Amino acid sequence: MSISAPATEVSKNFGAFHDKALAEPVRVTKYGRETVYIVSAETFHRLKQGERQALAAADLSEAEIADIAAAEVPPEHRYSLDDVE
Repeated sequence: MSISAPATEVSKNFGAFHDKALAEPVRVTKYGRETVYIVSAETFHRLKQGERQALAAADLSEAEIADIAAAEVPPEHRYSLDDVE
């Protein structure tokens, strides 16, 4: 569940809404429509982590496998095991 507040109220009392956002998302509205949410850093990082996608090699098409096989590391990013300490 989240609490809701108009942007003008959040602007006037940001500290209070900041503290509330540490416990639950704060839904911010402008002209009656939601525009943003204020969430804790922990919640933000958890959500961003969830955006990452992982695919099994079996799910790749032949064209994608060919693209990967043909890919080259740019010279400025190449290294050898001698570079690793």
